[in-house]
This record gives sequence, C-alpha cells and structure tokens, in this order.
Amino acid sequence: MKALQISSPFTLDVIDLPMPAPEAGEVLLRLQYVGFCGSDLNTFRGRNQMALSPVIPGHEISAVIESLGDNVPEGLKVGQTVTVDPYTACGNCPSCRNRRVNACQHNETLGVQRHGAMREYICVPWQKVIAADGLAQRDVALIEPMSVGFHAVDRAQVTDSDIVLVIGCGMIGVGAIVRASLRGATVIAMDIDDEKLALARELGASATVNSATENVHDALSRLTDGCGPDVVVEAVGASPTYQTAINEVAFTGRVVCIGYAPGDISLTTKFFVQKELDIRGSRNALPSDFRAVIRYLRRGDCPTDRLVSAVVAPEKAAEALQRWHEAPGRVFRILVDFR
Repeated sequence: MKALQISSPFTLDVIDLPMPAPEAGEVLLRLQYVGFCGSDLNTFRGRNQMALSPVIPGHEISAVIESLGDNVPEGLKVGQTVTVDPYTACGNCPSCRNRRVNACQHNETLGVQRHGAMREYICVPWQKVIAADGLAQRDVALIEPMSVGFHAVDRAQVTDSDIVLVIGCGMIGVGAIVRASLRGATVIAMDIDDEKLALARELGASATVNSATENVHDALSRLTDGCGPDVVVEAVGASPTYQTAINEVAFTGRVVCIGYAPGDISLTTKFFVQKELDIRGSRNALPSDFRAVIRYLRRGDCPTDRLVSAVVAPEKAAEALQRWHEAPGRVFRILVDFR
C-alpha cells in the first residue's frame, strides 16, 4: 500500500508498505483524507525534536472502517465514517491518574513519536476510533485540530461573562474562537492577516485586532473598557505573542498556552503576582472535545471550504509542504486525498 514518509529535512517520499491486518481489539481503517498540521511542517523542516526520523506523519484523520478484528464492540460497523484519537495514555502517570489522559507524561502521538496515518490503511485499537456519522469525509479531517482549540477553551473555564482574546487565527485558534463563542463569551480575534480575521468574525468573533497594523494595547483597552480580556488563548507559539498574552490579560485573568515556542521566552514576571494570574498549558484534546467538535460541525454552518487550503494527491504532497514552508501564514490545512 502507498504511504508518505518524511525521510530527512525537506524530503517527503512516497513509499510502499505491506497491507496491515487487524488483530484482536483492532479496527482496520481505509484512509480518506489526512491533514498536515504544524508539527508535520516542523518535522519536514527538520525542527521537530520529538519526531521519529524517518517518520510517517499524520494524525488528522478521516477514515472509513474496512474490517474489524475479534472482540470489537458492536457499535462500530464496516463502512462507518470515523476519525481517530491519535494520542496514547499510559494509565499510570499523574496525568492519567487525574483523568487528563490528553497530557499523559508518556504520550506518543501518531505521526510524531510513532508512525502516523499518511497511508492508505492503518490498524488502530477500537477504543481510539470515534464515530463521525453524518459529516462529509473531507470535514472529518478537521475534527482533531479544531478539538485542540476546543480543549484550550475548556482549560480556560470560559463562561458567557468572559471576554476572550484568541491570539492566532490558524486552525487551532479557529477552534478556540468557535468554542468560546458557543459558550456565549465575547470573543476578540488577533492575527496579522485580514483574511483570517474576516473568517474569525464569521466563526463568532465580535471584534478583531490586526497586530501588524494596529496598536494592540490601545485596541484591547478600547474593546474591554480599559480592563483587558478575562481570558487570553495563545495559539501562535512565539515570544511576542506570549508577552502580549501576559501583558494584556486582565487582573486575575487566565492565560492558556497552546503554541510551542521554538526557544526560551523572556516575560515580565511581576505581572504573574500583581495580576494574580492563572497561567495554564493546554495539550492535545480529550475524546469529549472531539465529540463537541463533531456536534458543532453537524450543524452545517461552519465554512469548512475556507478552512481547507488545498487537497492534494500523495504524489503532490511534497510540493504542497514546500509551498506551506515558503508561505506559512497563508495556510489553514492541507489535506492528502487517499481515496
């Protein structure tokens, strides 16, 4: 069967693998679409120190159940459209004992610490299969990245009384904007791209700030009556945006960090104490976040066409990654079509 492998920096090869067969407790999936995410791009660039080398990337999955191994519950059926929870959980670390399995100390994500789903078929434990009936197969590949943003809003404990600033309107930031809006919060979206900001308004943001052309502090003061946002979700992973989050969040506010910064960040720590801030990390997502995204997408009012920048055949995937590398700010998601 056909698969994609990042063999070395800036080298993505089409390789051939043997056809897998499901063991007891496993489900054989026939991949439909698989999305490239930011971690895949960094692996392609040679910057992802967590990734295997070489590695088959891919954990944003749309698939159809091809066959079932023994001892798989009756709720899963051949031909069913599904996605996959791509994270592992050891069951014994502090995160797992606290039922926060998304942050397992020993997590191995598909396409990063273990080979992923950029292939025609893959076997996974039935417990990792999440039904996505009623959704277009292409849209199913958007569930996992949106769920990461959904989880960040849950970590922030957002309510309808909050003003929420989401920094970064990429795919994960989009998920945060949607869920914060669904919870009734007032959402401010910040980015450097006006097209992404326009889309953020369609998805629920009531105001936007272009940090490339506007004074961020003045804009946020105007939008929050001088108080600052109650919650800031950092979905970029850069020193300036981390600093903005700490500087601009309201006193006693919550800062939730999703983005991985490439290096150390210098922060004014006096604000940690003076503002009595809650600073929280947010990693991956829980199955409940996946289900929340599925319920949202089933409403049918998400402009998913605008969230997919390109759909490419496996043979064209290397060119697509190279284009993304050259213009990273212009891409939401690139999907590889394995049908």
